[in-house]
Amino acid sequence: MIYPVIISSALLAGISFYLQASMPALPEDADPIIDEVLTNELPEVVSGRTGYAVSNGLKIWYECISPEAPLKGTVLLLMGIGADAFIWPKPFIQALVRSGYQVIRYDHRGTGMSDRVEDWSFKNPYSLKEMADDAVAVLDSLKVREAFVVGFSMGGMIAQEMTIHHPARVSSLTLMMTSGNIRDAALPGPTPGYFLQHFVKSIHLLKYRIGGREKNLIKEYIVKQIAEAGGSGIDIKAAAEECLYCLRNRKSNSLKAGLLQHLAAIRASGSRCEKLTSLNIPTLIVHGTDDQLIPIAHGKKLAETIPNAKSLWLEGVGHIFPVPDMDVLLEKMLIHFQHWRER
Repeated sequence: MIYPVIISSALLAGISFYLQASMPALPEDADPIIDEVLTNELPEVVSGRTGYAVSNGLKIWYECISPEAPLKGTVLLLMGIGADAFIWPKPFIQALVRSGYQVIRYDHRGTGMSDRVEDWSFKNPYSLKEMADDAVAVLDSLKVREAFVVGFSMGGMIAQEMTIHHPARVSSLTLMMTSGNIRDAALPGPTPGYFLQHFVKSIHLLKYRIGGREKNLIKEYIVKQIAEAGGSGIDIKAAAEECLYCLRNRKSNSLKAGLLQHLAAIRASGSRCEKLTSLNIPTLIVHGTDDQLIPIAHGKKLAETIPNAKSLWLEGVGHIFPVPDMDVLLEKMLIHFQHWRER
């Protein structure tokens, strides 16, 4: 009987070690900064014009941030599965605005301040095409004729649907860490250990969530932000303020209404590859060589499928945003937008 005990103890020790090694530590100066944010008056985190578009009876929340400089065009941001508008990092948005672009971010149906689909089942899911209609409804509400559409992961799939069904509304496409057919049997799926790694990392964060107080939830948010930034430094005060703003002013995301419904939409929507072969939209494909959720083979097939698509392969980068070298990505995107403007 002693051997199972030894094996179990070794396994638990290994998991414990992995937990400590796989997630960054909370910075030493985080506690006083968080206390200051909790004590002071909360600043306004949303700086742009906000409102709701109506799409198939659903209210879709959006924010539109405009530049002070002459307007070069509009960038529409579409985030990934189960994610709301606030996942787009502020420095990324601010860089686009400083470059003269109006930026729109919005909450997917089932996330943030947008409506949930209540009458839903796995047998009767909505589609990515319907989610693309949500994006068009946002443009309609803001009276924007067309936009530079930027999609990450599932957002890239929605961007493809938007371009296929509403090509006149898309100035150009930027598709990041995404696929034209996530169920393509000829392409690799997620790395076997990917979901286990994320499950183990989520256990590490339980120590913050169990307490349930605002301070603990802010700590959890900061650790996740640091992890997603590849361990590089973040603005702790800004992150704490954003988290506290969301806790007090926005609805929390729902597992069913967000993640599960979005996953069902992806599965129900099938392949877009044949329709993508006839696109006549300037397209930039961005993919990390170490993406374990949607391997880079999917990005390379997209680059081969969409006529005249340009590509940017990010060495050693996984399925994350922001990516480690945002300057390179931003430069490539701005050149991509500029080429369209010069046509």
